[in-house]
Amino acid sequence: MRIRLDIAYDGTHFRGWARQTSLRTVQGTLEDALALVLGTAYTSAPTPRLVVAGRTDAGVHASGQVAHLDLDAQLLDALGRSRPKYGSPLDLLAQRVRGVLGKYADVTVRNIREAPEGFDARFSAVWRRYQYRIADSTTGYDPLERTRTTNVNARLDEEAMDAAARSLIGLHDFAAYCRPREGATTIRTLLEYDWRRDENGVLIANVRADAFCHSMVRALVGACVAVGRGRLSVEDVATLRDAQERTSAFPVLAARGLTLMEVGYPADDQLSSRADATRARRDDE
Repeated sequence: MRIRLDIAYDGTHFRGWARQTSLRTVQGTLEDALALVLGTAYTSAPTPRLVVAGRTDAGVHASGQVAHLDLDAQLLDALGRSRPKYGSPLDLLAQRVRGVLGKYADVTVRNIREAPEGFDARFSAVWRRYQYRIADSTTGYDPLERTRTTNVNARLDEEAMDAAARSLIGLHDFAAYCRPREGATTIRTLLEYDWRRDENGVLIANVRADAFCHSMVRALVGACVAVGRGRLSVEDVATLRDAQERTSAFPVLAARGLTLMEVGYPADDQLSSRADATRARRDDE
């Protein structure tokens, strides 16, 4: 039985999503909690393994992360029989996992439900949306927001940043904005990229793409901050992109300001074909 998990976390004290030996990660924390709830932690049964929509780096947050888990239906049935008055087995599983994680945990499972046929959290996804928060000298420093907002000690021109961001939208090779990984493509479709100030004056970047390569969002943000400071022109960001070479013309900003907000999926009857197409493309890269 395949189940879908909707997950949120404060990435400050995690070493990223992916399980690593001797390091605290989101995947490791959730899988260990699932193993305790399902009882596999006390047997020779394998630890539950989560497949995630997008692996976030150390310090990156998420409010709309998605993962799936293939679960032995007998384990779930046994869990449901243990506490029948607490609702469905999946509701009970979510409650129990949240209980293991703790009352004020920095990661939680917001919802667990049975996945539609053909659903794959990673390969069925058609887009991912991120948000990046910046407080500049106009906004000022707010200590209550320090874990999810990057501070820039300058007055940033949000109109120039927005114009630069919008000039990058489309299908392009974003090698200049990605940390290279051998054998991986840097061609991506940037669907949305824009900047605005919220009601408190904090600069908010909205970035949506079919997928992102390593450090891409933080590099895109760094380029626009350089524009906002007057160190690059609006036109420079597209020129640098088209050069298709990693550059030191702008900094890659800190992980703390970045949050995965949402993952988009097609209609249920298209989930399987989307996953097959994505896997085929990855195999060709």
